[in-house]
Amino acid sequence: MRVLVVTAVPVERDAVTRAFGGTPQILGLPGAELHRSGAFDVLAGGAGPAAAAAAAAFALASATGSAPGPYGLVVSAGIGGGFAPAPLGSLVVASDIVAADLGAETPDGFLPVTALGFGRDRFAPPPTLVREVAAATGAAPGPVLTVSTVTGTAARTAALLTAYPGALAEAMEGFGVAEAAERAGVPVLELRAVSNTVGPRDRAAWRIGDALAALTEAFGKTGPVLEGWNRHDH
Repeated sequence: MRVLVVTAVPVERDAVTRAFGGTPQILGLPGAELHRSGAFDVLAGGAGPAAAAAAAAFALASATGSAPGPYGLVVSAGIGGGFAPAPLGSLVVASDIVAADLGAETPDGFLPVTALGFGRDRFAPPPTLVREVAAATGAAPGPVLTVSTVTGTAARTAALLTAYPGALAEAMEGFGVAEAAERAGVPVLELRAVSNTVGPRDRAAWRIGDALAALTEAFGKTGPVLEGWNRHDH
């Protein structure tokens, strides 16, 4: 099965492709490079849900009907913030991919887009695949929030956890990738390595290098799981 992995930036893309060894084949797409390693195509689609959705949608559409064939799974991958007590360098696999700031502010607080009577605010990856990836990598399964603005205050952290109890991490691309995958009829997964704690912004405390190394290790362990997974068998 072919797998499309969508990251935000090239360092995340390169961290994923390092897990597969060798030198990837580099293919050109408008505005991006796609790095092919065996069954895995890895793309740095840009930061934020809009860029991620556009890049994923273009890659999915470009693969339809072309050799070596369409994708069977899309993965949103990269580093992200972890809600305490998630350790820096740990892994999170999304049980739910949630658009945490898509909706409306009201005098009574935030309303998700679904409460407004249109759209959707979450996607659920295949539970069996989530369990298999968690078992292979040691990742904690739980909700991962997609935000357009990285959280930088204690007040915003508390508001997110009140709105989405049990959330384990936040990032900026998962929901966009999931929207594209849904429209293409392809299952989606989100895997994050924790680079910082969600809360007051302190760049000195971030561990980006450790998180990227954890991401490489995670794909080394989960690659066979993803490549061999068949949604029709689960």
